[in-house]
Amino acid sequence: MSDQNSSPLEGGPFSFVRFARQPFYRAVNEHLVEISEFKPGGAILDLACGTGEITKLILNRLHGVKNTIIIAMDTSNKALDQARKELAGAKGVMIQFVQGQAEQLSQTLKGRVDAVVFCNAIHMVDDKPKVLGEIHKVLNPGGILAFNSTFFDGSQLPETDLFYRRWMSKALRLLKRKHGLLPARDVKVASRRQLTPEEYEQLLNQEGFVIKERKLEPVKVTLEGWLGISEFSDFIQGALPGVPLAAASEALQEAVTQVFQELELEAVPRLWLHVVAAARPQTT
Repeated sequence: MSDQNSSPLEGGPFSFVRFARQPFYRAVNEHLVEISEFKPGGAILDLACGTGEITKLILNRLHGVKNTIIIAMDTSNKALDQARKELAGAKGVMIQFVQGQAEQLSQTLKGRVDAVVFCNAIHMVDDKPKVLGEIHKVLNPGGILAFNSTFFDGSQLPETDLFYRRWMSKALRLLKRKHGLLPARDVKVASRRQLTPEEYEQLLNQEGFVIKERKLEPVKVTLEGWLGISEFSDFIQGALPGVPLAAASEALQEAVTQVFQELELEAVPRLWLHVVAAARPQTT
């Protein structure tokens, strides 16, 4: 997450916006907010808030609770400006908007918080130990970190192997036939370096956290969802590395549409990893 000027959720070409608008995506994030069990009256950080969709879910969860502060933080000022507009009507809760990077979290925030929500972004972090360490620094002892991701080692169910094989095979053929292109297999993309749930747990323990809950949630992803993720630059680069984004996105979208039709699919299930952890007191 080294780009200081843009956010996947701020819109524009090859952003995460279309995928993030899907009903199943909202539902899976609502579930994470529900199991986080925020304490009323505290300070909650929505890390990588984008345009404020998760912030809205937190507000809904805290409906009627007073004396709570929500800090919406993102790398992109453009996304934060949109979030301000989206959340302008919020009542009863103080919302602060902060521009900054997760890697410098402890230097950016002025004080500690009671909870950090980090939705569908941890897989994009290059230096996960550093960012988790920064989160630990800004949490009060016992404070909650809640994050989720569908980009981890184990997210694809065995019964979906045929879908993925056909999708990628068709995309490769379309790329070659229409554009004379093939992926560069020697290119390593950060979004492809995926951890297992067990590796996330080990990393959290290493960085001073105690796991409160770790669960896998199967989610049915519709064709519109796959078309949306095929517009997202990180996914495109992971699936077809080294290929220009426009050509790769077109091939992925055309191929997945064909596979849905051939296999007569309504949706393809995929696992989401939800983790809720508590910060152990820091040692000196």
